[in-house]
Amino acid sequence: MSVESLKEIFGNLFMTILITAGPVLLVSLLVGLIISFFQAVTQIQEFTLTFVPKIIAVGVCFYLMLPWMARIVTQYTTNIIENIPMYIK
Repeated sequence: MSVESLKEIFGNLFMTILITAGPVLLVSLLVGLIISFFQAVTQIQEFTLTFVPKIIAVGVCFYLMLPWMARIVTQYTTNIIENIPMYIK
C-alpha cells in the first residue's frame, strides 16, 4: 500500500465524516444561536433552556437524515471493500 492510496482513503474518510455529520452539527449550531439570542433579548439565563431544544432538534434531524447518512456510509464502506485488491498491490 502506497502513501498516495493512504492519503486517498483518509481523504475520502474525512470527507464522508464531514458530509454525514454536517447537517446535524449545523442544526445544533443554528438552534444554539437562536436560543442564545432569545436568552440575550429576554435576559433569561436558564441552563436547561439551551439543552432541551438542542437535544430535540438534533434528534429530529438525525431521525430524518438517518437513511441518507446510512446510504453515504454504506457507499464508502462498499468502495473500500471493493478496492481492497487494488490497495494490497
